[in-house]
Amino acid sequence: MPLNKLAVPVLAMPRAAKRLLALAVDASLCVLTVWLAFYLRLDEWVTFSGNSFWRPQWAVLASLIFALPVFVASGLYRAIFRYSGWPAIAAVAKATLIYGLLFAAVFTAIGVPGVPRTVGLIQPMLLVFAAGASRALARLWLGGMYQSQLKLAALPRVLIYGAGSAGRQLAAAMANSQEMRVVGFLDDDDRLHGHVLNGLPIYSPADLEGLVESLKISDVLLALPSASRHRRNEILSQMMNVKVSVRTLPSVSDLAQGKVTTSDVRELDIDDLLGRDPVVPNHFLLGKNVIGKVVLVTGAGGSIGSELCRQILQAGPATLLLVELSEFALYRIHQELQARLANQPDSGIRLVPLLASVRDEERMREIMVTWKPQTVYHAAAYKHVPLVEHNPAEGIKNNVLGTLAAARAAVEQGVADFVLISTDKAVRPTNIMGASKRLAEIVLQALAAESSGTRFSMVRFGNVLGSSGSVVPKFRQQIRDGGPVTVTHADITRYFMTIPEAAQLVIQAGAMAKGGDVFVLDMGQPVKIMDLAVRMIELSGLTVRDEENPDGDIEIEVTGLRPGEKLYEELLIGDNPKPTSHPRIMKAHEEFLPWPQLEEKLNALRVALDVNDVGVVRRMLEQLVSGYQPHEEIVDWIYLEQKMEAAQ
Repeated sequence: MPLNKLAVPVLAMPRAAKRLLALAVDASLCVLTVWLAFYLRLDEWVTFSGNSFWRPQWAVLASLIFALPVFVASGLYRAIFRYSGWPAIAAVAKATLIYGLLFAAVFTAIGVPGVPRTVGLIQPMLLVFAAGASRALARLWLGGMYQSQLKLAALPRVLIYGAGSAGRQLAAAMANSQEMRVVGFLDDDDRLHGHVLNGLPIYSPADLEGLVESLKISDVLLALPSASRHRRNEILSQMMNVKVSVRTLPSVSDLAQGKVTTSDVRELDIDDLLGRDPVVPNHFLLGKNVIGKVVLVTGAGGSIGSELCRQILQAGPATLLLVELSEFALYRIHQELQARLANQPDSGIRLVPLLASVRDEERMREIMVTWKPQTVYHAAAYKHVPLVEHNPAEGIKNNVLGTLAAARAAVEQGVADFVLISTDKAVRPTNIMGASKRLAEIVLQALAAESSGTRFSMVRFGNVLGSSGSVVPKFRQQIRDGGPVTVTHADITRYFMTIPEAAQLVIQAGAMAKGGDVFVLDMGQPVKIMDLAVRMIELSGLTVRDEENPDGDIEIEVTGLRPGEKLYEELLIGDNPKPTSHPRIMKAHEEFLPWPQLEEKLNALRVALDVNDVGVVRRMLEQLVSGYQPHEEIVDWIYLEQKMEAAQ
């Protein structure tokens, strides 16, 4: 480490000074090798002064007189040592050979009193090795340092927002980072401005725009794990117009181990902009239907299903049954949960991965007969609006008949609680997906009214951030690819919630169920998707390219609404939500058909689905689902293909 520190001032020296330094090193080597040559010849150390018979000073003087002019004439001091390679070593050998001939001619061939003749042969050999080794060491020492300085200068320069404990730990962890270079801190405390912390200056956030220009800052790392989301939003808003990419550290709960590493730095989660400060969950409600019980989750590999599994596992069930149709999705969530259990060897929790389709009533019945679950979270569904619109029969079979099959099996096996994961698209739907989810709700409401003994409830909420169908990962990838970012309509709005918050609220809502309840999660204020796209572009350190800014980086392209897509979503059919004991959970009152009437209509719907008569299916949905206003045209792929063939 001291040598590395010494290399910096050496590299900074003027070229003439570096040449003089090299000359001095070679002169020292001449003296050293003469002394060693005498030792090798006499087997004793001699002094350069005194009344001894031996006169090494004559050899030293001759070595300096012969070697230095020869080395200068051979161009050894014009070479850049940090780039020295075999050609430079060969040049040293050639110059030393010339020197050796001169030195040997004087001290071996002619002879000088007080200097053994063999010294004239030994010293040049020692000098060639010493001079060559000095060049090789200089290459290793200075060359590596020079390259590292070049790499360091080429790294993105970043500022850390927050000079607290997390910021200091992050700066220390990034001291040797090969990805970015920390050049200072930003902090809101004006008492710190102008001071230096661990060798890094602390600046005012108000000076960020100027610092970006003067220090060539590319990124700002938010090291504020304990700041509220409201405060983080304020900080991010201040950076919106500064051309700098923003990254962040996880929350305090995610950094509970107390150490911050470079791997903790991640892309800015858009929930920092859209989310609210989370409400502390009610742990009684979280555990009521889970702790020590057999819990079954359908769609366990999906975005919501997998997060439900994580939350349930944390609460401590006796057994967790993972039901999933996709083999890969089931494998992935099972491996993740097993890894978590490996850190809890005494938990006694049993994980059971089960490949199954919820439409297979016999398979669902077999699973429930075998393990007798007490709580079922039904997250299995087709949720992608355009895909379901183009494949309506499969969407309805999965979302409606699959829910019915799972619910019947639950009733037969005496499941205590059955919770359906629903969607805001079920309210006055304009697409098959939303209508199918509302019909699934109606099925459970009707079954609940039959006093089956199973408490059925539904939890309705909007988009979750980071899910497989969310616009956030799509926008992020489009920004990475250089654009354009595609928005279906300039005025389209959506509700957003983080996946962990949604899963926690689902579990808590299910614990409050009395039977037939339709719970609605408080999603906060709806977000305009166009504004979301602009925020994501600007917080990536880029600018929007439009008519006002034709030289911007990323264009936003409006592609038009897709089949069945609404401009805005709603959470309630009526206007009479009732509060619950949880501030983020409301209870809706929704009308439904009695089970005998509904069962008859579902049987007719099943027949229409089996023959894929989309026209009849849509008309039946209009009768069953209040407020359903389907897209004018049928866009089922099979229907369109058959229509095209018939027209030819």
